[in-house]
Amino acid sequence: MGEKALVTKKISLKEYGIENAKVNYQLDPEELHAITLEKNMGKEASSGALAVNTGEFTGRSPQDRFIVKDEITADRVWWGNINIPFEPAKFDALYDKVVAYLDKKELYVRDCYACADENYKTNIRVVNEYPWSNLFAYNMFLRPEAEDLKDFAPDWTVINAPGFMADPEVDGTRQHNFAILNFKRKVALIGGTGYTGEIKKGIFSALNFELPVFKDTLPMHCSANVGDKGDTSIFFGLSGTGKTTLSADPQRKLIGDDEHGWTSENTVFNFEGGCYAKVINLSAESEPEIFNAIKKGAILENVIMDDEGHVDFSDTSITQNTRVSYPIYHIDNIQQPSIGKDPKNIFFLTADAFGVLPPISKLTPGQAAYHFISGYTAKVAGTEAGVDEPVPSFSACFGAPFMPLHPTRYAEMLSDKMRAAGVNVWLINTGWTGGPYGVGSRMKLKYTRAMITAAMNGELGKEITKEDYHIHSVFGVAQPRTCPGVPTEVLSSRQTWNNDEAYYAKAHELANAFKANFKKFEDYANDEIKAGGPLV
Repeated sequence: MGEKALVTKKISLKEYGIENAKVNYQLDPEELHAITLEKNMGKEASSGALAVNTGEFTGRSPQDRFIVKDEITADRVWWGNINIPFEPAKFDALYDKVVAYLDKKELYVRDCYACADENYKTNIRVVNEYPWSNLFAYNMFLRPEAEDLKDFAPDWTVINAPGFMADPEVDGTRQHNFAILNFKRKVALIGGTGYTGEIKKGIFSALNFELPVFKDTLPMHCSANVGDKGDTSIFFGLSGTGKTTLSADPQRKLIGDDEHGWTSENTVFNFEGGCYAKVINLSAESEPEIFNAIKKGAILENVIMDDEGHVDFSDTSITQNTRVSYPIYHIDNIQQPSIGKDPKNIFFLTADAFGVLPPISKLTPGQAAYHFISGYTAKVAGTEAGVDEPVPSFSACFGAPFMPLHPTRYAEMLSDKMRAAGVNVWLINTGWTGGPYGVGSRMKLKYTRAMITAAMNGELGKEITKEDYHIHSVFGVAQPRTCPGVPTEVLSSRQTWNNDEAYYAKAHELANAFKANFKKFEDYANDEIKAGGPLV
């Protein structure tokens, strides 16, 4: 768990331009919990968890994420509407304003690190305006032992000032909130937003640049677990596709929830020390591992509670993006240290609201690269203003907002590692069956778990043969004909519709969306990857 001995060290923030603030260093979770309650910044749930409201922002703000364009990043970063350039001089001026604002505050400072593999360890100092933000940093980053803090030198510093509002006309931001990475100064500067996810995703984005460029290691927006025989499984997926839920398997040890690296030594290591899970419609029956992790030390974000502290996980009146943050040791079955070897299976998770993708299909190397670059899931009605029907959503590498390099750089690394390790790659639809959103129903979790278990146990046919697989006529993927624990008719998305004409119309609609999205990558993709797309 780290920091087993009492920390008495005091630190100065003078090097950051902060000289007069009251600094609370390395407070334990109980202290931060208590201070948050004392300052009336949160409430305690009946489970013992701390419940907070993150304010105006209940999710990340991708249009307000910037990277300083300098000699390190200018020729390496894939600039555009995902990686938005920021002038070095503007950064320096804004930084000075933020630290002047913090200099008058009581602050909470935490030294921690990312990357469970010692060879890739990245020391992080987090400076927070709010105590519960610092508790989030305790939960989500790896926790050093007390003796490791004696000579601690940060590789990266996170300056987190939710109460500071930028002046866009003066400061060069789009609006009053911002999250800016400066690779030369090794600073993640965050202001104007209390959403804690910006803290962890800032460091994740930094590692997504540094690990491929300097360490020949593939950073991945994925969860991972390991079986009794030492076989590692990797789960890619965007928010809401089941990444956290499906990797928290009682029969396997959890390596990590969200962010990992895949090394040239064929090991997979967790970047983090905790989990940050969605809790919309959470129940003890459907997701017991996550539900039971919500206890003292965990932070619930933007949930609705009654007067006795009981949480209504179905209430989305604040946001659909209700969350919980907890240290990984709140999960019983974890891998220690958070490192796995010998990856055998990769699962691409998608919540297909069109209801046309098979619930499980096996991918060729070309298809795997195509779907990795595409990073498909779907938005459903009600999640965003103006969304009345399912809308395809593509995020390259299942994590485009955090990927500073061109997506094909990550895809090529993944393809090389897949071939070298001989892994099987599966596309899993955790979305709709029997029709699109509004007509069909969400795939039952027990069926998805059964399919993934069968894939990991080698029960679905090692080779793509006519006896074991049917080739989908629109997407070209191989869908198993049978699977233990799953009704045969469930395995064919077309059969669940009972309306071939409507099914194929919707399938072609989604296939064309894939094709349109991939046009921006065609000039960078080889023939094998291009052939991995839909057959239309």
